[in-house]
Amino acid sequence: MPEFAVVLVHSTSHAVHAERVLKRAGLEVKLIPTPRHLSSDCGSAVRILRTDQAACAAALETAAAPLDRIEPLDA
Repeated sequence: MPEFAVVLVHSTSHAVHAERVLKRAGLEVKLIPTPRHLSSDCGSAVRILRTDQAACAAALETAAAPLDRIEPLDA
């Protein structure tokens, strides 16, 4: 079973933008509600494969997409 991480941002519009950037980069992503134990800043986050964390961070940096942090998502 795959392990996931979440991209945390400060607003829903940033989450939607991050999702678009990551999909264009060919990464498997899904927009999800932000797990409350990780953040209460924004109601949306982007779920990614944990193995894609470095590629995700690089794609978001290249696109100058706002990013708070990337956290592991425990099952």
